[in-house]
Amino acid sequence: MERKGKIGLLPKLIIAIIAGILIGKFTPEQVVRLLATFNGLFGNFLGFSIPLIIIGFVAPGIGDLGKNAGKILGLTVAIAYGSTVLAGSLAYFADSAVFPHILSVGAMVSESAAHGNPEEALLAPFFIVEMPAIMGVMTALLIAFTLGIGMAAIDGGKLNEVMHEFQSIIEKLISVVIIPLLPLHICGIFANMTYGGEVQTIMSVFIKVYAVIIALHFTMLIVQYLIACSAAGKNPFKAIKNMIPAYFTAIGTQSSAATIPVTLQQTKENGVDEDVADFVVPLCATIHLSGSTITLTSCAIAVMMLHGMDVSFAAMLPFVMMLGVCMVAAPGVPGGAVMAALGVLESMLHFSPTMLSLMIALYLAQDSFGTACNVTGDGAIAILVNKLTGKNARIPDTSGQPVGAGD
Repeated sequence: MERKGKIGLLPKLIIAIIAGILIGKFTPEQVVRLLATFNGLFGNFLGFSIPLIIIGFVAPGIGDLGKNAGKILGLTVAIAYGSTVLAGSLAYFADSAVFPHILSVGAMVSESAAHGNPEEALLAPFFIVEMPAIMGVMTALLIAFTLGIGMAAIDGGKLNEVMHEFQSIIEKLISVVIIPLLPLHICGIFANMTYGGEVQTIMSVFIKVYAVIIALHFTMLIVQYLIACSAAGKNPFKAIKNMIPAYFTAIGTQSSAATIPVTLQQTKENGVDEDVADFVVPLCATIHLSGSTITLTSCAIAVMMLHGMDVSFAAMLPFVMMLGVCMVAAPGVPGGAVMAALGVLESMLHFSPTMLSLMIALYLAQDSFGTACNVTGDGAIAILVNKLTGKNARIPDTSGQPVGAGD
C-alpha cells in the first residue's frame, strides 16, 4: 500500500502518457530520440530479465504448492486454475465478437504501410546496447517446471531456500528498478507513437477495451458465484454483496495480498468455515487470477488486432493455460501479473518489444480493477471448497508458503 503523500503508480502512468503525447507533439526530434534511446536500453534489459523472472517465480511457486498435501489443497488449486482458464476463454470469445466492431483491425499496420513495417514509423534510438538473455523463454519455463516439481518430489529444503532467496532478488529487481522506471518508459513509448502518428489509434483503443474488460470482470464474478452458491445452496447476489468491501479495498491497494484481511472477513460472513477460509483465501491470493487473466487476454487480443495479427482460439487457449501457471506466485508488486506474462506473450504470441510495452501500458492502467476481480472471486472459490470438503477436511500447513499480490 502506498504511503500518504506518495504518488501511486496509476497517477504516474497517467502523467507519463500525457507528458509523452505533449513531448511527441511539441518537442524536437532529438528529444523523442533521446527517450527512444532510453526505451531501447530499458526494453533490452527487460528482455534480459524475463527468463530470470520466470524461474524466480514459477519454480518456488510450484515447489511450495507441492510440499503441502491433502484433499483441500488439490481441490483449491484445481478450482482456481479452472477458474483462471475459464476467465481467459470467456474473454477470448467475448473479445472476438466485440472487438472487430469497436476497433480498427490492422490500424497500426495501415498507418505505417509506407514504411513496410509498423515499427519503422517510430524514431530509432541514438544507439543500442545489446543485452542478450541468459536463455530462451521456453528454456526458462522448462527449467522452472523441472526445479519446481523436483523440489516438491524430493522435499528439497536447501534448494527451496535458495530459490526463495532468488525470488526475493527478482522481486527487488522489479520493485526497485523496473516498476519505478516504467513511467519514463511509457512516456517514451507515447512520445514516439505521437511523433509517428500512431497515438490517436492507441488512445481510442484504451477506453473501448477497458469498458469490455470491466464488463467481463463483472460477468465472470456472476458466473463464479452462481456456480459456487448453487452448489452450496446460497444466494449468489447476497454473497457478492458481502464481498463488496474486499472489491473496493483491492481497487485502493492494487494487491491481493494487502487485501487478505478484508477478503477473509467478508468470506467468513458468507458462511465459510474459519479454517477453510484461513487456508483458501491466502492461497488464492497467489494462484487465482481470473481478473488479471481476462485483462491480459483482452489486451493481447486488442494489440494483435491493431497489428493485423491472426487471433484464433487454437493460439489463445494454450496462451491462457500457460498464463495460469506463469502467474503462480507472481511478485507482490502492482503489475506483477503482466511482468510474469511477458515471456509467454513473447514466446507463444510472438509479441515484439513495442507490443510488449503497449501491453504493459494497457494492463497497468487498469491493474486495480483486475485485482478487485481476483480477490472477489477468491470468496466464491472458498464457498465452493467449503461445500465440497466440509468442516472436517484436513487443512495443510502453509506457514512456509509465500503469498504474492499476483496482480
